[in-house]
Formats: sequence, structure tokens, C-alpha cells
Amino acid sequence: MDFGIFYEIQVDSPLKHREREYQAFHDVMNQVVRAEEVGFTHFWTVEHHFQVGFAHSSAPEVLYGAISQRTSKIRIGHAVVLLPFPYNHPIRIAERVATLDILSNGRVEVGTGRSITQVELGGFGIPYKETRARWEEALDIITTIWKSKDGTFSYKGKFFDIPERTVVPMPIQKPHPPLWVACTSDDTHELAGKLGLGLLSFTLLVSPERLGQRVRSYRNAIETAKPYGAFVNNRAGAFSMTHLADTDKQAREEAERAFMSYVGTTLRVNSTVLEAKKTGVDPQDLARGQVPDLPTQYEGLDPSKVTIDSLIDNGMCICGSPDTVIRQLERIQKEAQLDQFLAMMQFWSIPHAKTMHAIDLFGKYVIPHFRNDKASRPATTDAAAD
Repeated sequence: MDFGIFYEIQVDSPLKHREREYQAFHDVMNQVVRAEEVGFTHFWTVEHHFQVGFAHSSAPEVLYGAISQRTSKIRIGHAVVLLPFPYNHPIRIAERVATLDILSNGRVEVGTGRSITQVELGGFGIPYKETRARWEEALDIITTIWKSKDGTFSYKGKFFDIPERTVVPMPIQKPHPPLWVACTSDDTHELAGKLGLGLLSFTLLVSPERLGQRVRSYRNAIETAKPYGAFVNNRAGAFSMTHLADTDKQAREEAERAFMSYVGTTLRVNSTVLEAKKTGVDPQDLARGQVPDLPTQYEGLDPSKVTIDSLIDNGMCICGSPDTVIRQLERIQKEAQLDQFLAMMQFWSIPHAKTMHAIDLFGKYVIPHFRNDKASRPATTDAAAD
């Protein structure tokens, strides 16, 4: 199992203290350098917009360029780049990824996604019912460019009508960088497999046993994949909130505020679209106050009853001393058989020094326990596109 370090880039009270935003980005760059030194194989960030304090990674491709010049081995991954236009134009994504692939000497991974927060969808004027169709068409355009002989292509679809043009530059990874997709529901795990995309799954209020079921659904579907890209990426990864300290007690005390804040904020920003999916009412039509502050149910649980202890006990986060964390990851790996675990370790309420210590503990004790003789691989190419 490979290990990646995963970021939202959180900032404590940034509107009152803009210097903290500056410091957070520089802390992240130092953390990634340390992560590479201690054995992490991948670095990933989200792309989010308008989420003050919670996620300041709104222009991740800029950060990736800086990271690419401070590191030499760690792979650099979008987790994810938002494909529905007008978040990003697919041609611009293809251009930016190719440029980063050149600057990083072929270390790019391309996770794709849609976003289900009304604050983002509404801010960019994207109807939530169109996100999958827009994501799929953008993915088709990007892979059409990369599968072409020299970047020359044309495209006519529902959302785009592009005359013949030649895109430059092209990626140096051949045939192109590995493609992934973020998945939060049962059907998207299966869809990821059908489309031959690597899996980026989430463990927010998801037990290892439930995660294992979803990964198996993905594995079954990918056996008959018809990939958009030039090859099948059959690797499965999952993200989890992660914090290590010298003792379980210390780790719990340091992580409680951060983890509970993350759960609450994530569910609140998603609640409008989650409610719309249940009721069929367009989230733009919902008056303020009609949608609950927290969803009444998420992954079969009542979010209002979630505590740090229930998260730890049910394997829904990684928190403890190195020995405890190893046992927690063994439980996840027994059920899910992941190819990669993505550790979110930077939080607004945990000081940079404690995050660096957690990274050091993870690298010194946890990664060696799970390392095997097989070298890290960017993707598998055992099933080519038709």
C-alpha cells in the first residue's frame, strides 16, 4: 500500500488574520517536502471555492508548480480538479496538466470530480443536475486530446462545440497521466470501475466494512471497463482524517476539535444538494432555513450523535500513537485492500509543529510497517482502451 498526504489547506480565522493564510501555504510546502523525505509517495489536494477557513486550495495547479520544484520523487495529484464547466475549461485543464507534467518530470496524477456543494455550484452557475453530464463531457474532451497523435482534435457535444485545434504542450507521461475520480456514493464507485478510472474514495462517516463493500463493487466493475483514457487505472485509494502523537490520549486531544469541525463543516456545505436529491427540489429554489443545518442522516447515521470517540471506535478516522494507527490501518486494509491510503493531516486547529511531528511519526513507524517489495507504480496498463 502506498501512502499519500492529502490537503484541503485549512486556515484559522483567515478573514481577520490574512497573515495566517500566507503562513498556511508556506507550511504546506514544508510539510510536503518532509512527507517526501519520510516516505510518502503521493501529494494530493482538493479544488474548492468560497469555503473560508475550511479549504483554501482554490488554485491547486499553482501550488503544484511550486511543489514540483521543491520535490523530486513524490507524485503530485489533483484530488480533484473540478471538471464541470465553468469551473474549468477542459482544454485549459489539458494544457495545465501537461505543463505540470513537464515541470515535475512526469509525476502528475489527475483526479477528477464534480462538487456537490451549492455554495460552489451556485457561485459558478452550474445546475446540480447537470454536474455528471458536464463532468463526463469534459473528461471525454481531455482524453480525446491526450489520445490524439499530436494534440490536434475537434469536438462537438452538448456543452462544447470546438473546431479543429492543436493543443500544446502535451504530457510527457505516455500515453498520458493516470486518471482518477472522487466517489462518495455506491453508484459512483461502480461508475469509476466501468470507466476505467482510479478510485478516490472517502471515509467520512464510512466504516472500513462499508468502504470494503464499495471498493469490491469498483473492482468488479473495472473487470469489464471501457476506459475514456488510453488505459485502465485500476488502483483504489481512500482518504481519512489522520493525526498521530506520542500517545493515544495526546493524539485524541489534539485532533478532537479539528476532526469534529471537519465533519460538521463538510456535512453543512453538502446539506443543500443532499436535501435536493431526496426531495427533487432544485437547491436554488430552497429558501434559507428550509434545509437543516446538518442532514438528518448521512451514510445511515445521525450526524448530530457523532463524537470523536465514535469516529475512532468505528474506524472512520485515523488517530493515535503509531502502534494504534498501525492497527487502525490494518483494519481498513483487511476490509478494503487499498492500493493507496490518503492521509489528511493539516487542520486549522492543529499547529504546524504538531503536524510535522505527526508526519515524522507516520514516516518512521507506519509506512515501514506496510511497505512491501513492490515499487510504487503510477497506474496499471494491463487493459488498454479499445
